[in-house]
Amino acid sequence: MRRDMSFFRRWEFVLLLLIALEIAGFGLVNQSFFNVANLLYSTNDFAHILLVAIPFTLVVITGGIDVSVGSTMGLASIVFGILWKYSGLPIWEAFAVALILGALAGLLNGLLVAYTDINPLVLTLGTMFLFQGLATGLAGSIGASGYNGIGGFPDGFTNLAYGALWGLPYAFIFAILFALGMTAFLGRSALGRSHFLIGVNKNAALFSGVKVRRTTIAAFTLTGVGAALAGLFLTAYFTSSRSDLGKDALMPILTAVVLGGTDINGGVGSIFGSFIAAIFLGYLKQGLMALGITSDVSQVTLGIILIATIVSKQAVSTLSQRRLTRAAFRKIAKPQGPPGPAS
Repeated sequence: MRRDMSFFRRWEFVLLLLIALEIAGFGLVNQSFFNVANLLYSTNDFAHILLVAIPFTLVVITGGIDVSVGSTMGLASIVFGILWKYSGLPIWEAFAVALILGALAGLLNGLLVAYTDINPLVLTLGTMFLFQGLATGLAGSIGASGYNGIGGFPDGFTNLAYGALWGLPYAFIFAILFALGMTAFLGRSALGRSHFLIGVNKNAALFSGVKVRRTTIAAFTLTGVGAALAGLFLTAYFTSSRSDLGKDALMPILTAVVLGGTDINGGVGSIFGSFIAAIFLGYLKQGLMALGITSDVSQVTLGIILIATIVSKQAVSTLSQRRLTRAAFRKIAKPQGPPGPAS
């Protein structure tokens, strides 16, 4: 019974309650929020955030960060379009190549982070500009820069963003399966559990025999795959391959991961938490737009949520540490009773 009740004390359960309150609140303004079919269909609007937040959680658990995910999304999208339209490659083969490209982008990030002592933020900032430049250059070389992009994709591909099975959109189904797979990997495999050890103390993990480099590379590679997959779903969603797809995705992705319970300093995290938080933020943005609030203001809201989450976590951690310190001092200062009689 105690184990059954433990879930109700977890942050993920609080997030589920917040989603319910969010839907109820926005539903009073817009009745479509009370329509389950509409709620499920609207997950297509933020499925790309879900797909990246899931593996991105692994990177943050190790104490790293990858700010190049948005550029990877755009690069995968434009390469996919070029391969399909200009090289004659079948659509699903082009899809596979774009995923491999995302894996290679993530692999590059992982290798740079694993084999150097440079901050991951700095390294992935560099690769962000690299991938962005490549995507923009490729798009410009074929006259597909800006909002023009490459279109004309067959329905079989665009159905990834608009099709559904038993009322569940394909993108949402894949995000659920992806989350389940990553959760199993993180919690039940030795490589997955190593992410937490690295985030707590990288040097201690190394001396304990943890394959730090291999684990780091795996986290970034999976994030690259997730970013490429998100870029392809965005391509299906907009029915156009564009180099700028994903340019605004980093903030909601990072906010979802941190709000989901992953410590920005590493060592603690939850795939399920990131998944639920991404849904909460997705519905929040849609609700704000239903109230007539612009996308720019929504970005400000995400920034406020991110800052508030980090500050509150730091405050809770500081207060907890102070309580432990005071308890330790009280134990030391506690007067000892008189010694007993000598035997």
